[in-house]
Formats: sequence, structure tokens, C-alpha cells
Amino acid sequence: MTLRDAAAITLTLALAATGCASTAPRPADLTQLSVIEAAQLIRAKKVTSAELTQAYLARAEANAALNAYITLDRAGAISAAQRADAELAAGRGRGLLHGVPLVVKDNTHVAGLPNTAGTPALREFVPKDHAPTVQKLVDAGAVILGKTNMHELAFGISGYNEGFFTAEPIGTRNPYDRTRIAGGSSSGTGSAIGARLAPGGLGSDTGGSVRIPAALTGGAGLRPTLLRYAQEGVTPISHSRDTVGPMAQTVADVALLDSVITGRRRPAPASLSGVRLGVYRGYFFKDLDADTTAVTSAALEKLKQAGATIVEVDMPELQKLNDAASFPVALYEAYDDLKAYLAKYQTGKSVEQVAQLIASKDVKGTYDGLVIPRKLPAPNGVVDAAPAYKAAMEQARPALSRHFADTFQKNGIDALLAPTTPHVAAVQGPDASSLPTFLLFIRNTDPGSNAGIPGLTIPAGLGSSTGLPVGLSLDGPRGSDQRLLAIGMAIEKVLGRTPPPR
Repeated sequence: MTLRDAAAITLTLALAATGCASTAPRPADLTQLSVIEAAQLIRAKKVTSAELTQAYLARAEANAALNAYITLDRAGAISAAQRADAELAAGRGRGLLHGVPLVVKDNTHVAGLPNTAGTPALREFVPKDHAPTVQKLVDAGAVILGKTNMHELAFGISGYNEGFFTAEPIGTRNPYDRTRIAGGSSSGTGSAIGARLAPGGLGSDTGGSVRIPAALTGGAGLRPTLLRYAQEGVTPISHSRDTVGPMAQTVADVALLDSVITGRRRPAPASLSGVRLGVYRGYFFKDLDADTTAVTSAALEKLKQAGATIVEVDMPELQKLNDAASFPVALYEAYDDLKAYLAKYQTGKSVEQVAQLIASKDVKGTYDGLVIPRKLPAPNGVVDAAPAYKAAMEQARPALSRHFADTFQKNGIDALLAPTTPHVAAVQGPDASSLPTFLLFIRNTDPGSNAGIPGLTIPAGLGSSTGLPVGLSLDGPRGSDQRLLAIGMAIEKVLGRTPPPR
């Protein structure tokens, strides 16, 4: 047996392990494929990478009003797809993602493409190398379609970015209702996947920026345990909170992307019989809108019927500890981390120069009033951030991590379960970037982010009154990413896949 034959057998077995033991039929609309389905059909030579890539490019161009992309790399994607087809014809399969088109958030480096981080000052910055996470995907054969739109400098959840696509309508749009937000800050990746402009891709998450847009656009997304993925080649907010995260239509797809990035075997779906899921209603279930309430309640009943045990838990210190750890860390680390990034990658810009050109009013106010002067908001104005940051790192964050760990251990639960966001997608526009909206939409994803634990959002269904997606989230113990994905895949089998937008 040759090395090439061995590689082909290994790839076939690996795809079978993802749930692709038999080849699915070629669909009439190629853009409806999942990542796994696309990989399988390309490998079986029932679809070429070039025709699949062309289909996604055409769909992106026909849906340009979603503002999902900042850079659509038509020429580069077609060239990469043609190269993938030639390699496969010659018997050289590169990996689990051979020829599969994906997208990347525009704060994560793709060599040769602008990395704007959604801010005007970095329009001309073109990295020479892929970020390590992107390199893993490319090494496995992925084709990069382009760079997706985002909340400016990742400092928000609405995707109302006033620096790009400034003709009305401003802001990334939700494919299920184009008057609504697609979430953020990984707005464009969520919108692109929800609209079937791509089957999957990368976002980044500081306090919910993978899970919020995935949930609001009907998809799945993973915030891995902090430092599970390399942080290099990503425009930062906070080194102690930031992480890249995979996003896709299904949890199975997310698990495949995670396995490629980490080099670990993708887990099989868990059996829900014996799985214990904690529910803390005193925080995660407050102030839900009608559709979120109904979809979440129905999902809980289905999971009980499928064998999962729902355990009511109490986390009395959660909000106090999270409040002490959240803003002080992100706002304090933002200046130093951005300064180091701008210098390391030779952007030719200082933090002050970047801030001077910030276009989005909410982000401009944050940088000018808090990040650059190193301040935090206080009841009577602002205060120096350094003491609060020191207290957060030495006291609040360790205590928050212990509070989560104790909750998992004392209640014998595999994960905490909650609606990913308290409401379905808000109306897009300047008000979507208001502080109350921001605080509402990050409420359920922020605590786990600050504790550094993995978080997964799973599609739970469409609301009956709005027709908008609702997501169900799982927060698991530190390092339990594969167990969380295994449970998520099992839940996905019970709840089903989100239907495409009409």
C-alpha cells in the first residue's frame, strides 16, 4: 500500500466517523449542503469544489444586501477550488475539508486578504500569513470564500457597523428577517451561514460573539475552552477572554471543524439517557420574550422525553461575580492588547490612530471615553480601570470559575442549559447598539466566557410569532469541549435542523 492509498483510506474512515458512512444524494440546490455533506460529496466526486464554490459566490452576490461580507474573494476562491479538484483527480486528498468552501470573520488573518477588523483604519492591512486556526482549515483542504462583516473592532453584538456599506441599509442583516440584526460581533459569519452563502466558517468570541450570531441566525457555534485554540493572527479585545470559534448550520459540522483545528477525533453523539443538564432560572431564564419562552420550554420537554434529566440548580453569586469580572477585564486589556497586535503585525497604526477613524458611534464612544483613557463607567462618571482590573483578575474571575465548577460538581451535571439569548433578533439600526440591548443579548453568554469554560449554541427552532430562530446554549466544565459537542449532537437529533430562510 502506498502512502497515498493510506491517506485516502484514512480520510474515508474519518468522513465515515462524522456520520457520512454512505454518500448522500446530490441536492438540486448545492448551497443547502452542510459542511459534512459537502465534504462527502466532493470526496465521492459527485460534486466538484469549483461548482460548489461558484454556487456560493453566486448566492452571495445575489444577496449582497445582507452585508455579510467585507471581502468576497471570487478569484482566489475559484482558483483554490480548481486546485482542490485537480488534486483530488490526481488522488491527493488533502484532508477532511478538501474543497469545502468556508468563510472567516474579518478579524482573523487570511494571507493575502485585507484584515480590517471592521474598522476604517485597517482597510489596507493585508496579513502575509494565515492565523493558525485558518491554517488548520486550509491544510485540511478548505477553500476560503472571503472575509465576513463584523461589529467594528468586535465591540458589540448588533453588527451595526457604520464604517462599511454606509448606503442604507447599514449593518449586517438577518436572513430570516432582513430588518433584524444577525447578532455580533461575528455578524457576517452568522448571516452568511444562515443565508446559505457558506456552509460554515470562523467567528471569534469574547463574551458571546460566536454563540449570539449563530443562535440568532439558526445555526450552531462553539466557544472553546480558553486557549484550546491558538490566539495568534486575530485582532484582539482581551487576551484573557478572546477565542476563535467555529460556526456552521449543525453541531455535527461544528464538531468536525473543531476536530480539524485541534487535531483530535470528533466525538460520537452522546446518549441522552443519563445526561444531566442544569437549569438556573434565577438568571438565565429571566425576561425572555414569548417566542424564546415557548421554543425553550418545548425543547426542554423533548429532551426530557428523550431521556435527559433536567436538574434545577442555584447560583446565587453568579451575577455579582460576573459583573465584577466582565467589563473591567475587557475594557482594560483592550488598549494594551490592540497596541501589541498593531506593532507585531506591522500595521503602521497606533491605537490612537485606529480610534481616530472609528466610524460606529457606540464603538467610538467606548474607545474615546474608556479604552484609551483607561477608565471604567461608574455611577458618577468614570473611574480608573487599573484597580478594578486587578481585583477582577485576582478575586472575581477565580471566584466565578469556582462557582461554575462547584455547580457542576455538587449537582452532578454535565452542563448548564439555557436560551442562548433572552430575545430573538432585535430590529437592526442605531438602537440595536444601545447599552441596554447589548447587556440583554450578552447576559447568558457572558458569565461562561469570563470563567473561560466552553459554551455551545444549538438550534432549537423558529418562534411561532416572529419566525425567527431561537438558540439553546450549553455551558460545560473547563476542558469538556468534546463531551459538550457529543451532547450537542444528541440534542440536535432531537430538536432537528433549522429550516432555511424563505
